[in-house]
Amino acid sequence: MGIGVFGGSFDPVHMGHLRLAEEVRETFSLERVYFVPARIQPLKQPARGAKAEDRVRMLKMALRGNTFFRTSTIEIKRGGISYSIDTVRQFRLRFNEIYFLVGADAFSDIGMWRDFEELFRSTNFIVMVRPGRRFEGLPEALRGQVGRVDDSTWEHASGRKIHFHHMTQLDISSTRIRELSKKGRSIKYLVPSSVERYIIARGLYRH
Repeated sequence: MGIGVFGGSFDPVHMGHLRLAEEVRETFSLERVYFVPARIQPLKQPARGAKAEDRVRMLKMALRGNTFFRTSTIEIKRGGISYSIDTVRQFRLRFNEIYFLVGADAFSDIGMWRDFEELFRSTNFIVMVRPGRRFEGLPEALRGQVGRVDDSTWEHASGRKIHFHHMTQLDISSTRIRELSKKGRSIKYLVPSSVERYIIARGLYRH
């Protein structure tokens, strides 16, 4: 059994995040999934969203009651730009078998990630593919380094696996939730009820 590392801004965390993590945990028999909110994502334009402490509080509320889910604040505490390799190095101090959860769009740019070659020697990947879409080819940076195992799995020269997991259709995004909140519209059933109450009470995303 291994553990999953699920990074992102989680601004805010929503039901799509939770359902996806649950599917991955069950499919790959993971002992736990760690949600890791980023301080600053290196290849993503920062949104005018919630502060780090609010994003962490919402995550903890959302994960409460699921014994398989944990919140890790290592990127928040580390400060600066949140590079995945630094996070994986820290998790490697505690765990041998790590599965790094990443979206297909982000994975296609893996060659731009800091020390991405070391990532493939340190962790397995679970690439999350949106419903109705196929992942067309591997990133150029991996050519010659991986071989196909089956229809959804590749193996890196290091022995680490790259799994392509097709997500359940849940058309929910943090961007849409922020837009609705800004307009004062309902976000019920898009986020856990505790997160909905927190967003309303704090007036998040209204300005």
